[in-house]
Amino acid sequence: MVDGLDHYPFLTNESFLDFEFESEGPKGRIKKVVRYSPQNANGITYFNLAFGDWNEETRKIDDSAISNNKDRERILATVAATVLEFTAHFPDVMVYSKGSTPGRTRLYQIVYGFTTGEWLPYEKNINYEAFLTTRK
Repeated sequence: MVDGLDHYPFLTNESFLDFEFESEGPKGRIKKVVRYSPQNANGITYFNLAFGDWNEETRKIDDSAISNNKDRERILATVAATVLEFTAHFPDVMVYSKGSTPGRTRLYQIVYGFTTGEWLPYEKNINYEAFLTTRK
């Protein structure tokens, strides 16, 4: 459980960079994937969090899919649980996340938000463009 929220069980690979789980709801079972990929900007290394439905045809994550399986909170709790698992194995890394739409980005309001060209500690009622978090 993440902050008292129930999450789906998930699997990870040996590198702890890829996580998968299944959403369950009125639309059936939908495979979801969370992938952490290393990035570097201005000498700072961080990991980008990519998340979405797994597309079997393209063999890629579809971050623009709208599955509407009526389990958003459980899905977000599961993604948060993967962040905890990932940072348990890599405790000194930073994780970057940004939604594929402004509405999705609002769901990720975690620790540091990017707005007006700078990173700031998270505050309520501010719409951020992206987020950055580290393990405490």
